[in-house]
Amino acid sequence: MLLKSFKLFSFLLFVLLFGCKDEFTGSNIPNVPVNIYISTQDPEFIDLTTPTGWVYVTGGSRGIIIYRVNQDEFIAYDRHCTFNPTNSCAIVEMDLSNVTLSDACCGSIFSVFSGIPNQGPAVQRLREYQTAFDGTTLRVFN
Repeated sequence: MLLKSFKLFSFLLFVLLFGCKDEFTGSNIPNVPVNIYISTQDPEFIDLTTPTGWVYVTGGSRGIIIYRVNQDEFIAYDRHCTFNPTNSCAIVEMDLSNVTLSDACCGSIFSVFSGIPNQGPAVQRLREYQTAFDGTTLRVFN
């Protein structure tokens, strides 16, 4: 009985310490400093003036995709796919639906709203960056 309890305790401790650490964090992607300011009034970023608009920008590990959720909320993800990140073609792109991001190299599909994979082989979510918006200027940072 004591041995069974010890095995269960050891298993639970292992799961708590290691089981979910990397699964949903995008932590297998290089942590690159990001501090980008974008004026949504700049013609280059016209697609960010309305909800569901999106743009690719330089930065992060392999570029960043910025998506406008609503008038005040933006989401920014690193375009570096979390499956086999050492592969040079591991880059996500916006799908025609404007609700998913996909990596043509491995076939993984991610939700644009959460960064979580809807279809594998990826199991880790995309690396997400923080955003702050003051009504005209968007900041993307980590």
